[in-house]
Amino acid sequence: MNTIVAKASAIRLVVFDVDGVLTDGSLYLGDEGEEYKAFYSRDGLGMDILQKTGVQIGIITGRTSQVVQYRMQSLGIKQIMQGVTDKLPAFMQMCQELALETTQVAYVGDDLIDIPVLKCAGLSIAVADAHPSIFPYVHWRTEANGGRGVAREVCELIMRAQGTLKTQLQRFGVELTD
Repeated sequence: MNTIVAKASAIRLVVFDVDGVLTDGSLYLGDEGEEYKAFYSRDGLGMDILQKTGVQIGIITGRTSQVVQYRMQSLGIKQIMQGVTDKLPAFMQMCQELALETTQVAYVGDDLIDIPVLKCAGLSIAVADAHPSIFPYVHWRTEANGGRGVAREVCELIMRAQGTLKTQLQRFGVELTD
C-alpha cells in the first residue's frame, strides 16, 4: 500500500472512463434512441471536493452521450473526450494540454479498451468488477463496483495520500482521527 500512496501523492489529474466506472455499465436506451445513464451522487461529491484541492478530473470514454456532457459540466469538469475508441492518444493529448507527465496522472478503467492507458498511467486503477484481463495492468483495485462509489473511493485515496482529505471533510463538519 505504501507504493500506492506514493503514486497517489504525485497525482494532479484523474481520468475516468464512464461506462462501467462512473456507471454500472448498463446502457438504457429509449424507443427514440435516447440514452440514459445512472450516476452515483456520492461520486459527484467526491469529484467536486477533489477538484477543490487542485487535482483536475478528466473523462475519456468510448461512447458519445449528451448525458455525460451534461453531468460532467455540472461537476465543473472541462477535460471531456467522448467517442474515443483508441484511448491512449487521447490520454497523451490530455497530458500534453495540461503540461503533465504521465506519472502525475491516474486512470480508472474497467475493460480491455482501457489497457493501453492503464499501462501508461502513473497510477492505474481498475474497478472491483472490471474484466479480469485488465487486473495484471493495474496498480490498485477499488472495493466498489462500477457506478457504486468508485470515483469517491479513488478521490478519497488521492486526498488521503496528499494530506488534503481531513481539510476537505472538515468543511462538512467531519473530523478524521487518522
